[in-house]
Amino acid sequence: MVRTIVATDKAPGAIGPYSQAVQTDSMVFVSGQLAIDPATGELVTTDIRQETRQALTNLEAILIAAGSSLKHVLKTTVYIADMDQFAEINAIYAEFFKEDPPARACVEVARLPKDANVEVEAIALLSA
Repeated sequence: MVRTIVATDKAPGAIGPYSQAVQTDSMVFVSGQLAIDPATGELVTTDIRQETRQALTNLEAILIAAGSSLKHVLKTTVYIADMDQFAEINAIYAEFFKEDPPARACVEVARLPKDANVEVEAIALLSA
């Protein structure tokens, strides 16, 4: 099995000792994505909807760089700082996964890197 590191400048670089994603012969494992604007390196915190949209846009960019897409995602994990924001996060999430959404876990956490409010990671198949 081949293990390849995925990196793209269309998503923020890793802020620690990890890769944006790791690709195998048939799958891609995307690290948790925050709402960091790849052009500025700044966390987008205008509101929870925009923050969620940016995190998912970053996730999508990495999937594309790996040769996959949102429609090939098998499972996501969504980490949120405040479960009271779940409905707003879920509404934006539904915009990205319109049909046949992947399996998902969503958990409230005490704190996220850079004091973000949402982080999303994914496991996907490579596009056929």
